[in-house]
Order: sequence, then C-alpha cells, then structure tokens
Amino acid sequence: MKINELKSPLSSSKNRKRVGRGAGSGLGKTSGRGVKGQKSRSGVSINGFEGGQMPLYRRLPKRGFKNPFKLKVQQINFDTLSALIKKYNLNSEKISEKDLFDKKIFNKSKGNLKLLNVGKIDQPITIEISFASKKAIEIVEKLGGKVTLINN
Repeated sequence: MKINELKSPLSSSKNRKRVGRGAGSGLGKTSGRGVKGQKSRSGVSINGFEGGQMPLYRRLPKRGFKNPFKLKVQQINFDTLSALIKKYNLNSEKISEKDLFDKKIFNKSKGNLKLLNVGKIDQPITIEISFASKKAIEIVEKLGGKVTLINN
C-alpha cells in the first residue's frame, strides 16, 4: 500500500460547484454572480480601479532606476580566506579565483571576488583575484605573499 492509495475517512475530496444548473441547486440562473453589470461578465478584472479617481499607482511618483552596467562583486576577507585554506586544504602558494568558482566555494553568478583587509592572516599567500583593496595588497606583500589582479 502506498500513501497515495490511502482513503481518508473524511470527505477530503469535494466535488466542484456546478453553477447554472437550475433554480433548485441554489446556483442557477445568474450562477451566484448577482445581476448584470461588469462584474457578472467573464474576463473582467478591475483591480486598482478607483471609480474614475486617479489610481494610487498613478498618483505616486516614479523613483530610482536599475543600473544595467552595475558590477557585481563578492567580498572575501582574510578571515574567510584562512578558514577556506584549512577547510578545503587549498594550496596557499597558489589560490586563484577560478579555482574557488570551480570548486563551488563561491558562486560565479553573484559576481567576481574582491579581497578586503578584514581580520588577520598569518601565512604568506599567492592569490589571483579580480579586485583587492590597497591595504589588503600591502598586508599580503608584507607577509611575503603576492596578489595578482586579473582583468575580466
């Protein structure tokens, strides 16, 4: 026996209302729509109509815009980077943005990566990344690592 074969003791499967089937059914003649007028006809939708008054969506001003040229950028901190090196056994001698996307650690569709100076890093790393802050580059190079910026 399967779960979809079980019968409910309650009448959980109701039949649909058959409208317009005679006065005795209670839903005859006008089929529960009242009498005449726009709302009794099929295919009518009057949402947002305010009786001829200028509707709210037209009274309010339009604001802002979506910039189609906006760059999507994800942030990666020193804390995150050192945690990723430990968790995924990454080679700190050569970390590339492409590897992080290929191993599905970061999602490419959310934008390229930017290295930021947040947290501490204790080992020298060599990293290829799209963007990096000046301070982050300075700290990595002070430890003996290297930051290579790649152009997309």
